[in-house]
Amino acid sequence: MLTNQKDLFDLDDSTTYLNGAYMSPQLKEVTRVGVDQLIRKSRPNLISGDDFFEPREALKKSFAALIEADDYNSVAIIASASYGIASVANNIEITSGDEIVVCEAQFPSHIYSWQNLADKNNGKVITIVAPPLSDNRAESWNVRMLEAINTKTKVVAIPQVHWADGTLFDLVAIRKRSTEVGAKLIIDGTQSVGAMPFSIKEIQPDALICAGYKWLMGPYGMGVAYYAESLWDGEPIEHNWLNRYKSEEFANLVNYQSEYQPGAERFSVGESSNFILTPMLTKSIEQTILWGPNKVQEYCGELVSNGIEVLRSKGCFVESEGGRGNHLFGVYLPENLDTAVIKKRLQDNGVFVSYRGNAIRVSPHVYNEVSDFEKFVGCIY
Repeated sequence: MLTNQKDLFDLDDSTTYLNGAYMSPQLKEVTRVGVDQLIRKSRPNLISGDDFFEPREALKKSFAALIEADDYNSVAIIASASYGIASVANNIEITSGDEIVVCEAQFPSHIYSWQNLADKNNGKVITIVAPPLSDNRAESWNVRMLEAINTKTKVVAIPQVHWADGTLFDLVAIRKRSTEVGAKLIIDGTQSVGAMPFSIKEIQPDALICAGYKWLMGPYGMGVAYYAESLWDGEPIEHNWLNRYKSEEFANLVNYQSEYQPGAERFSVGESSNFILTPMLTKSIEQTILWGPNKVQEYCGELVSNGIEVLRSKGCFVESEGGRGNHLFGVYLPENLDTAVIKKRLQDNGVFVSYRGNAIRVSPHVYNEVSDFEKFVGCIY
């Protein structure tokens, strides 16, 4: 069982930060790496040709280990979730009447590329509406998802957990059904990977896209993505020198190459050697591996279990534990409570959460204690 890790962060003691789904606080060690690299950039004579490649390889290896991918060459370095999704959508062909299945109120960066693809090809984006707030809501939503996947479905594009309220999707069952109809499964892992176990070997998605600044605990402006071998011959959305064959041979860069580096490297963003952000994200992912995503889930579950029961007893809706993340979940207030009043109370007491749709989104991590969630509950009742 993990113990509290707040000492590894530089959080203000006067605030109660239950908002990791908005943006993770930065580890002190990650800050140190960033500062060291920033200073190093002031002396470019210290940056060698190898520095364009070795840190990138280290980042890809760390992410591959986190998600249980056998080949780190299946990992690309991306600028954002939207960049990673766009790279996939650029390599999927659909025709008139083909369908792309998504869930209701999905994060915009995981919708716009699919809507654009459908609009250009007379396809359809099929949105699976969330069931009403009731027991077994997550189970019902998954059933709706499975029932919607049919022979017209070409893509199922969903998160592991919903970004607004943490609803957990059954990726094993959805992968099985999508395989039966020949549809690709594209997962946005931004709000789960790092804080919740994810196994490429188990899920076998066609792509897994993750922004780095949330549960991977990294800096803003860089992420990582897994692309299955079926996409490795695809067309990238940009063409940069790093991704081409033998780009490490600087003297030969004048001899343009039509071939790419192996695996998914063609999908890496330009300047992915970023001498500051790349080492920072590597360090943060290494720390998430040390914690263990399963241990993070256990730790967060211990933090919130009693408080959630109190909220439920007072009429709030919170999805049952097996249907949501412990690190991210929505609290839906009963009609007799004014959200604006609660929001002001939380703000006055220095409790940081988010508001997504009708849910108060609560997202603790290993820097929180039971007393933090108790303070949140106390602001509601």
